Amino acid sequence: MGNAVYEKLLACKEAVRKVTDFVPDVALILGSGLGNYAENIKIECEISYRDIPGFPVSTVPGHDGKFIFGYLDDVKIVCMKGRVHFYEGYDITDVVLPARLMHMLGAKILFLTNAAGGLGKGFSAGDLMLITDHVSIFAPNPLIGANLDELGPRFPDMSNVYDKDLQEIIKSVAKDNGIKLQEGVYCQLTGPSFESPAEIRLLAGLGVSAVGMSTVNEAIAANHMGMKICGVSCISNLAAGISDVPLCHEEVQEAADKAAPLFTKLVTESIKRFNTID
Repeated sequence: MGNAVYEKLLACKEAVRKVTDFVPDVALILGSGLGNYAENIKIECEISYRDIPGFPVSTVPGHDGKFIFGYLDDVKIVCMKGRVHFYEGYDITDVVLPARLMHMLGAKILFLTNAAGGLGKGFSAGDLMLITDHVSIFAPNPLIGANLDELGPRFPDMSNVYDKDLQEIIKSVAKDNGIKLQEGVYCQLTGPSFESPAEIRLLAGLGVSAVGMSTVNEAIAANHMGMKICGVSCISNLAAGISDVPLCHEEVQEAADKAAPLFTKLVTESIKRFNTID
């Protein structure tokens, strides 16, 4: 009997291949603030998640729910416009299914983006943060269960999840374009409730600079498959206990939208330079 998770992946891949034979080099997962990113892509094909049998569908405002295949200059890209979150009620294997699928379609690099609460020293709403590492102990590990040997090893190393060469490219783009770029450790909690002040104090003690409800599980799954990974967070608000203002999703969306032009510039120019590395 085959592995149900892997068989579902193969079925999703088959459904996509019935629509397009486009083979991307880079996969991009769009977080809040990059909802209009497709305007930068020379689009070859769009596929709604709903048109892929068994594919998880985004339910969060600001996450449209479709794949976009196309070009940024000469870089072939697949863009995930709207991600799936664990707090929406999906099994963790469904949450990482899109990242795995994009790799199976050909992508070798995964660029992760998100909106996050900031707790790093000197952080403020609207900052962009290069993810240098993550804390994953609070969200379910997507590799629990039978290992998918077709994708990667049982016990993958996590020493360098976020590729150093990709980080250097992103930093150089930020410098060349006068974009302020923070750096730090990202932590994923399950959500959907925002963090309590006590939880934020705990995370600060662990060296965390930004916290959100996505990204880490996708990074773990992509690292398992041997993808090169990078990530940038948009600091859309200061975390609980740091600011006196109660947290809400509308605030996150508003701050992310305001930061979108610089966020878009950083992501776009970085991807264009990715073809300079092996």
